[in-house]
Amino acid sequence: MAEMKVFTRLAGKFIVLDGLDGSGKSTQLDLLEQSIGQAGGKAVRVREPGGTVIGEHIREVLLSSKGEGMDIRAEMLLYMASRAQLVQQRIKPALAAGQTVLSDRFLSSTLAYQGSAGGLPLDAILEVGKVALDGVWPDLTIILDLPVEDAMGRLQSPGKGKKSGGLQAGLFQDRIERRMVDYHQRVREGFVAQAQRFPHCYRVISALDSKAKIQANIVATLAEFISA
Repeated sequence: MAEMKVFTRLAGKFIVLDGLDGSGKSTQLDLLEQSIGQAGGKAVRVREPGGTVIGEHIREVLLSSKGEGMDIRAEMLLYMASRAQLVQQRIKPALAAGQTVLSDRFLSSTLAYQGSAGGLPLDAILEVGKVALDGVWPDLTIILDLPVEDAMGRLQSPGKGKKSGGLQAGLFQDRIERRMVDYHQRVREGFVAQAQRFPHCYRVISALDSKAKIQANIVATLAEFISA
């Protein structure tokens, strides 16, 4: 009963789950969306980049091999363009209707990937974000924290490491995920640094625990946030 109250009180809130691929974001968003529905609420689920027709076109440019050689500034601006469309077309209307918005990644990813790991100044990214978000900032961003090696182990199928040259050749399959291990380590550190910089609207949860334990920690985190 107490958990149900948590989910009903998320109406009109914007919640982001972020972290390295392999941290379990999609699984936990599935569980959270189901719980909100079971409590009688309405959740609108979005992903980044993408979530709209325009955003999906941008996603294809960003993540495909056709984007090789893209300048980091162009990369950041394309993410922001996709995000701006998502805010206006889906997030703003949902929040105005009193629905809960659940996002798989958001501005936190740009700060981590293009900022902390890519070298762009974080404050400059935040300034561009002010234009793209049009005042629609997440109420809470939950970082599912996972060591890079564990993320790789969850995502790489047997033999994939040899085909791609092993761990040092890159972790995953799309253009951004193929970057070197030290890049992804800086991404992880960037996520944690954001939580330290913005403690009022960020929380960090270990993604090393079981699915059930992570879910319980997310619910407890949401309860603490709603009560604050």
